Amino acid sequence: MSRIDYSVWDHIEVSDDEDDTHPNIDTPSLFRWRHQARVERMEDFNKKGEEIEKTVRECKRKVAEAQKKVQELSISTSDDAKKELTKAQAEEKKLKKEEREWEKKMEEHIREEKKMPWNVDTLSKEGFSKSIVNVIPDSSEETEEEKEKKHKTFVEKNEKQIKHFGMLRRWDDSQKYLSDNPHLVCEETANYLVIMCIDLEVEEKHALMEQVAHQTIVMQFILELAKSLKVDPRGCFRQFFAKIKTADQQYQDAFNDELESFKERVRGRAKIRIEKAMKEYEEEERQKRLGPGGLDPVEVYESLPAEMQKCFDEKDIGMLQEVISKMDPTEAKVHMKRCIESGLWVPNSKTDDGDEKEEDATYEEVKQKEEETKKE
Repeated sequence: MSRIDYSVWDHIEVSDDEDDTHPNIDTPSLFRWRHQARVERMEDFNKKGEEIEKTVRECKRKVAEAQKKVQELSISTSDDAKKELTKAQAEEKKLKKEEREWEKKMEEHIREEKKMPWNVDTLSKEGFSKSIVNVIPDSSEETEEEKEKKHKTFVEKNEKQIKHFGMLRRWDDSQKYLSDNPHLVCEETANYLVIMCIDLEVEEKHALMEQVAHQTIVMQFILELAKSLKVDPRGCFRQFFAKIKTADQQYQDAFNDELESFKERVRGRAKIRIEKAMKEYEEEERQKRLGPGGLDPVEVYESLPAEMQKCFDEKDIGMLQEVISKMDPTEAKVHMKRCIESGLWVPNSKTDDGDEKEEDATYEEVKQKEEETKKE
């Protein structure tokens, strides 16, 4: 059984996930997790079958030895031989019973194998079709920069055609469109469709996302088939459509299972993008709010005692003066300093002797106004 390489999904262009190294590369895999889980299940199933087959062979060997021993003891007429014969016959009976049990397990395993849904790994084998196609020559692996440049150039030239393919619904329409535009059968088209799905989900265009997701899996199945057969995908996409249009329910279920898994992945990716955008928006708004000392007025306000919060809510300077006069001077200075640095309080007097004197001047200013109010 061949294993499909999903490494193409390690690096795709996503405009909102930029970093210093590769501005348009999104590293999270979009398909490999699903494929790997399926491959591991199949490997476990095959391993179980090999163990059963090995046990059946061992049982047959033991039965053959027991039968040979029974035949040898049957020839002898001594009393000891008769006793040994009885034991040997009992052992032979026991071994035959074990052999039948393991043969039943083997038959059950074969039935389970026939019931297993088809997937790309089990279908993509030599002999799948009699079509003659060109084998892909070995080529050196592209660098990330080369992949990015290739993707950008391809999309700029074929974006309209890719979008059209993404909106098709019928198998025949998709096959005809790819026949007319075979250059679209490539990884760049699949990558663009993935990004398109995420964008549509972010925009809450859920029905359109599901439609494009269907075409994304179509392209992905074609690419995986080509990799398994080691042929150019442009030479084998007709094989995929021939199979999907005539497939039984098991194959359809396998395709739909891949599609549903991909749509869930897209929804999760879109959710992350939305959350990231919200955080960036909130941070931008926070930066706009920052006061002259670099503090957020909202955060400073929430850290104030309830009495001081009430003063700012009612914009009552007299009440603030009264609250300050009742507080511990050190604590009052800390709160007033934070209020100034966040812009909640704008002092009337300024000093040129540093933060400490400005903080003292502000505190004294409030105290002074409070005393003047009392004299009046």
